[in-house]
Amino acid sequence: MIDSKPLKKIKGFKSFPEINYNFRACFTKNNTLNTLKMNSREEQLKAFNRLLEIMDELREKCPWDRKQTMESLRYLTIEEMYELSDAILDDDKQEIKKELGDLFLHLVFYSKIASETEEFDVADVLNGISEKLIYRHPHIYGNTSVSDEEEVKRNWEKLKLKEGRRSVLEGVPKSLPAVVKAYRIQEKVKGVGFEFENSEDTWSKVLEEIEEFKSETDPEKRELEFGDLLFSLVNYARYTGINPEDALERTNKKFISRFKKMEEMAENSGRNISQLSLKEQDELWVKAKSGN
Repeated sequence: MIDSKPLKKIKGFKSFPEINYNFRACFTKNNTLNTLKMNSREEQLKAFNRLLEIMDELREKCPWDRKQTMESLRYLTIEEMYELSDAILDDDKQEIKKELGDLFLHLVFYSKIASETEEFDVADVLNGISEKLIYRHPHIYGNTSVSDEEEVKRNWEKLKLKEGRRSVLEGVPKSLPAVVKAYRIQEKVKGVGFEFENSEDTWSKVLEEIEEFKSETDPEKRELEFGDLLFSLVNYARYTGINPEDALERTNKKFISRFKKMEEMAENSGRNISQLSLKEQDELWVKAKSGN
């Protein structure tokens, strides 16, 4: 256990004297960070205030930060979300911490931009989500009783309809990737009871869609049938507790790892993988697969 001295002023960094930088950390044999002492609520609030103050200063003094708009930040935020997703799938806690910090910056940035036109500020954002959470958790903050997680989800969807939405599907973002969107659609309609009774029925639907796809000969209709098949596979995965997006991404990562090994083995033999026959590539694939 290492008890650090308070960090002194670092060259190129403007310190905030009211913040205590004391921390405790454990290091592994490889000298990598293992655990951190959790901060008190007071320290957490100070850290958040520090970020707000830095954002104010950057927005005032930095040409790049001053130039940004919500529209210019949008694609960067999407990129940060995917980087966080990668870190989560890799179970890299230090990278998750880093990417969460990047996302915190973006959330504060959007709030700062809106505050400049007096539309809303970060307090409005946080109060808004707090009020929504209180309203949608009547089993915690009200007199509603629930028996399990599924009942909580059903109540959640019913409360959203009471807020003025005409459909439980209005909350599904149009720009979501197709697999994620299918998963969210199915979760939401399940919240109002539109769900197969058992996994056998769910799998029967997959088999039905496979047969319909195989029997269709028109190219345009085959695309539609293939979409139906994918939708039913996503539904079966969801029903049986598998996140299809995570499952597919892990397969992507596995394939990339194996193919890179194939390329490396081909290079070690003095050839480029594109020069190999399909049979030779298959042989390398089997070798790469056996090692992974």
